[in-house]
Amino acid sequence: MSYQDQRDLIHAGQGFIAALDQSGGSTPKALAAYGVDAAAFSSDAEMFDMIHAMRSRIVHAPDFTGAKVVGAILFEDTMDREFDGQSAPQYLWQQRGVVPFLKVDKGLQDTADDVQLLKPMPDLDALLQRAAALGVFGTKMRSVIHGANPTGIYQIVAQQFEIGAQIIAQGLIPILEPEVSITISDKAE
Repeated sequence: MSYQDQRDLIHAGQGFIAALDQSGGSTPKALAAYGVDAAAFSSDAEMFDMIHAMRSRIVHAPDFTGAKVVGAILFEDTMDREFDGQSAPQYLWQQRGVVPFLKVDKGLQDTADDVQLLKPMPDLDALLQRAAALGVFGTKMRSVIHGANPTGIYQIVAQQFEIGAQIIAQGLIPILEPEVSITISDKAE
C-alpha cells in the first residue's frame, strides 16, 4: 500500500482517528484511567513502558483496523518503539491498515490574548525527517482558543499555518488544530 492509499483512506474512510499521543504530562492520568496507579512505576522509563504496553493492547484489538480506525496519532516515544518487531508507524499501516500521524507539539505557552500558542519546536525539521523515514503520514499540533479575541485568534491561526507549511515542506500532511475551549461564554462569536 502506498502514500496514495493512505491519502485515499484519510479522505474517504469511514472511521475515526485514534489519539494514542499522551505525552509525559498526561500519561499518569491515562494510566490511572486504566487502573494503573502511579505507585506502579518509579521512573519515566517505566511509565512509558507501561503506556506502550497499553497502546500495544489497543493496536492488537481485532477492531483496530482501517475499517474502523482510519488513523492513529502517536506520541514521539511511541513512534520510536515497535509493535511485534516492526516500527510502530510501519506496523500500524502495513499490519492494521491504520494511517500513522505524529503529535509534534511540545505543549502550550501560557495564555495571552485569550489563546495558548504552541511552545517553540526548535528541532521540528529533524523530528519530521525521522518521522517520514519511519513511514509517518502526517502530524497533529494542538493550540487552544479561550475567548473570541481577534488578536489572539489571528496569532493562533498564523502560527498553525506557518508550522503547517514547515511540515508540508518535509513531505508530511499537517492536521491543524486550533481547538476552541468548549466552556467559553463567547464561543458563538
